[in-house]
Amino acid sequence: MPRTTKYLMGLAAALVALGLGTGFVQGRAGPRPRTHTYFVAVDEVAWDYAPSGMNQITGKPFGPLENINMAGGPDRIGHVSIKAVYREYTDASFTTLKPRPAEWEHLGILGPVLRAEVGDTIRVVFRNNGQYPYSMHPHGVFYTKSSEGAQYADGTSPTERGDQVAPGGTHTYVWPVPERAGPASHDASSIVWMYHSHVAEDADLNSGLVGPIIVTARGTSGPDGRPKDVDREFVAGFLEMDENASQYLDENIKKYAGRPEIVKKDPPGAFFYPFNASNLKETINGFTYGNGPVFTMRKGERVRWYLLADANFQVHAPHWHGNTVVVQNMRTDVVSLTTMGMVVADMVPDNPGTWLFHCHVGPHLLAGMVARYAVTDAVTAKGE
Repeated sequence: MPRTTKYLMGLAAALVALGLGTGFVQGRAGPRPRTHTYFVAVDEVAWDYAPSGMNQITGKPFGPLENINMAGGPDRIGHVSIKAVYREYTDASFTTLKPRPAEWEHLGILGPVLRAEVGDTIRVVFRNNGQYPYSMHPHGVFYTKSSEGAQYADGTSPTERGDQVAPGGTHTYVWPVPERAGPASHDASSIVWMYHSHVAEDADLNSGLVGPIIVTARGTSGPDGRPKDVDREFVAGFLEMDENASQYLDENIKKYAGRPEIVKKDPPGAFFYPFNASNLKETINGFTYGNGPVFTMRKGERVRWYLLADANFQVHAPHWHGNTVVVQNMRTDVVSLTTMGMVVADMVPDNPGTWLFHCHVGPHLLAGMVARYAVTDAVTAKGE
């Protein structure tokens, strides 16, 4: 066999192993691999879990049950807390926030959507504007030690590999997206992963640092990154935010409690103690009791829901009223979502109206893990 042929076959095998060479091996030109660069910073913000100050599901002021974890007071924080969030900027100067399009306002506290096709590379220029060390650790995609973003005893330097980025510091994470990071044979054309800070994982997540990664199969996304067989996408994070475990608990007590000096912090993990119970926020994308933007779609659209859960001791049961979804080739209207779980659900809504979308775990629903989604009439032939 000629040396050139052997070389090309070896190169092709290497590309296939990385998930980059399917088009070449099958004798057709595949999409050119791209590097998607994002400029993401940790910013500290005053986050309001209930901006309207009322229960948007009932349309009434908070009652005694809701006020357990919504009302402020002399020894209570209330529904506003200092949080750390991932936010996207326009360039490496980190001076101008990148506007979040209206269709993604529903993300709430979640960080920006990071996208790639199989074969591409995600590059994140990261800046820590917070007062604690933070990082970005991805799920699913490929990374070397310099881009792992997780701190533990593995014999490498934390500062060299971005496991902890000091306040005011920057680090560039590079995450290739091989075949094993993309949809499997039984999956839809796109799947969801997540990223989060992994310096003090429990505290970092409860401080607010989590966001989605959407990976599409090779050659299946359009110019905007959305899968070609999908008309609309939503990301719904079923997030139990425990302010007792946040990096900012003491700061929130000082800033938001009416009389910080009388606050008595309960023992860690004592969830049913009054102060600890007041700080558990059962949210969808950081909003409670329907206070987030309404997820809006049209009848007949191909809608893809990406569902996420965070790291607290919990399970969720997302449930859609009024319409059904397909998950792992099964028709349903309730999905099982475990700790740090990631699920894709496809919907073609046929039932117009405003509907509940909530966790069917009773205590979570009662504590505010509920939102609404709206299905409007289909687009007319004139596109009106």
